[in-house]
Amino acid sequence: VFLGNGPSGICLSYLLSGNIPYFKRESLHPHPILQRKLEEAPDVSILDQDLEYLSEGLEGRSHSPVALLFDTLQRPDTDFGGTAESVLTWWHETDRAIPHLVLGRNAPGGAWHSIEGSMVTLSRGEWMGLPDLPFKDWLKQKRRGLRNNRATAEDIAQYYQHYVVRKGLQKNFRCGTVVTSVRKVSAESISNHAQEDPQENSDSLWNFNEKSTEVFQVDGFFKTVKGDKEPFSICAENVVLATGTYDSPTWLGVKGENLSYVHHQLSALEEAVKNNSIGIMSDPVLIVGAGLTAADAILFAHHCNIPVIHAFRRRVTDPGLIFNQLPKMMYPEYHKVHQMMKEQSAACAGPYERYVSLPEHHVLSFGKDKKCIFQDKNGYQKVYKISMALVLTGSNPNLSFLPNNGIDLAMDSDQPVNPKRNPIDVDPFTYECTQEKGLYALGPLAGDNFVRFVQGGALAVASSLLKK
Repeated sequence: VFLGNGPSGICLSYLLSGNIPYFKRESLHPHPILQRKLEEAPDVSILDQDLEYLSEGLEGRSHSPVALLFDTLQRPDTDFGGTAESVLTWWHETDRAIPHLVLGRNAPGGAWHSIEGSMVTLSRGEWMGLPDLPFKDWLKQKRRGLRNNRATAEDIAQYYQHYVVRKGLQKNFRCGTVVTSVRKVSAESISNHAQEDPQENSDSLWNFNEKSTEVFQVDGFFKTVKGDKEPFSICAENVVLATGTYDSPTWLGVKGENLSYVHHQLSALEEAVKNNSIGIMSDPVLIVGAGLTAADAILFAHHCNIPVIHAFRRRVTDPGLIFNQLPKMMYPEYHKVHQMMKEQSAACAGPYERYVSLPEHHVLSFGKDKKCIFQDKNGYQKVYKISMALVLTGSNPNLSFLPNNGIDLAMDSDQPVNPKRNPIDVDPFTYECTQEKGLYALGPLAGDNFVRFVQGGALAVASSLLKK
């Protein structure tokens, strides 16, 4: 059972449906050592090879060796602007399929359905694609091109849904499901009870391996078309956590943050503009944060001529600031936001109207009168009257369905799971949780934050499950 139907879950479902990658004979990989290793066993699928051996010595933009391996097999020279074809060929081997269920709240694609459709992705469009169906080929069928090599969130959400249908994976997906609990139970305790099976008439799905004395019980409910909740309880030998990190926006933890004009999602601003509750003549919108979501909010407000106050804790020149890590040519709009942050601080008026930057400031409180109090790095306080506030400082995964919110599974088991600072501790070549055998974690939960690199985790999990 997989929890989460975003890119990680879709990719793993493809691999476990009997789609097996092999090295394509006659193809030449630009990495000579990897090429030599691939030529050693051309008749053995990648899933059956030693992933640690194959990925040894690879370098790139991910800390995961398997993520780098699968990425370079699919897009050999993409980091150097090349367009070399994948060195993989895919064979459908039905006898190697592993029965599985993919449970998700929304349509296949996960959080991509919750993002404003016109937003352009940070990653290049071709990096958003899944195995054996290049994203740009799909886009061509829609008679569309990539703007600046990048795609919109709406395109990507549609592509993921199309992928599931095109690859015949729908039978494995159950949308509209909410999982409330995952726990280990003894196989004996459930063998006497008939199980509620959301897959109807496929009892073979739950033929447990005689050797496994413990299984996972997954409880939750389906949301029916009428809006009712139908409970379910299924048992599985292996559970894959692929629920991403989009669930719980981070709060500042300051006074007044629960007032109705303070929001924690960009969609609140879009909604307010749509129903004309804010506009050109409104008091400024406060945007807190210095990541890409905050930048998207600023660009959206700027486009609608809505005045903005932008507060963030870091220095504008801080190398940890995402804007200082992005190439200007590829990301002109984020470069523009960064320029505004530098040139338009409250201390000195700059060329950009209707925008004020407050670097190295933090919010002290939100008042009922919509007045917000800030403090700068020297301890001086300022007050601004605002129309609404958007606190966009990141988000945390919601693992409330796991015992102790999954904290025991994290690298630091005293702190909550966080994709950037404290991911779930997994074996780098199987993605199995080090603290709980049979439980796997994929994507942001395991520290892989880009679609391009979550697929290596799926390769590792599929390889591990096929060897069990």
